[in-house]
Amino acid sequence: MNDAMNAAMNASPDTLVHSAFYRYAAVPDPAAMADALRQLGVRLGAPQAFGGSVIVAAEGINAVVAGTRAAVEAYEAALSKDAAFAPLHGLVFKRSACHTLPFGRYKVAHKAELVAIDLPEVADVIDEHDDSHVAPADWDALIARPDVVLLDNRNHFEFRLGRFRGAVDPAVDHFRDFAAHVLAHADTWRAAGQTVAMYCTGGIRCDRTAPWMRSLGLEVRQLQGGILGYLADRAERAERADPTASTGKADQHAWIGECYVFDRRIALDATLAETGRKPAQVYDPSRPDEAWRLARAERLDGQMPT
Repeated sequence: MNDAMNAAMNASPDTLVHSAFYRYAAVPDPAAMADALRQLGVRLGAPQAFGGSVIVAAEGINAVVAGTRAAVEAYEAALSKDAAFAPLHGLVFKRSACHTLPFGRYKVAHKAELVAIDLPEVADVIDEHDDSHVAPADWDALIARPDVVLLDNRNHFEFRLGRFRGAVDPAVDHFRDFAAHVLAHADTWRAAGQTVAMYCTGGIRCDRTAPWMRSLGLEVRQLQGGILGYLADRAERAERADPTASTGKADQHAWIGECYVFDRRIALDATLAETGRKPAQVYDPSRPDEAWRLARAERLDGQMPT
């Protein structure tokens, strides 16, 4: 996190902060953990001063929360220290500043899996820190290589709003359709000796699919921390190099456009600042799978879509 962003978020306990995190780890009793998380959120002021969307499964947690700095810090501290959340200790929290509370509710759901995708069972376990992960500082050099195919592991509307230069759009309307695109191209990538470099918003979609893609004989690399981690890293390094300079401009790195986020902020620019996008500017109503997203976003008045 760059110094300017850090100072802005620490200016007051009432400053609004967004925190995104996930972990693949064995959770012995996900229902009990979900209950504990609900109670924790209520103690911290949910839904008036604290909100978010949390998914708990036997395989771990996937969450985005937001509220006052004091509430978010207390929430993160509980997940990092309390015995009830022992499988989650050591979580990495990705923070960004907010002008308004991004969520209209605080929802904790107990589900069968953290991200919905129908993949066959594979021997490889999901490892958020294996050597397929590429640090943000090394990402630009990797995706500039001629033997690399750069794959966007998100939905089409997300790609349309922003992407890395040279990325391939699988043109999927739902994450569960991503596997079909990989299967349709895997033979070509293998035959050409290409490395598949992929990215998503925060990293969880890539962590979920990478072991399966390796089981197909593909050489896979993924962006550590996703787009949000990359933009935060670039802004921090630019801040260290020249604290007086404007940071995060698209021509300073490989990112083009805005990053879609699943909350009221809609989209963030390359400095992780809200862009003021509205749902009608993101979804194409002529596409059925985007028309219902637009209708839901307007109906829920910016609550967290799933």
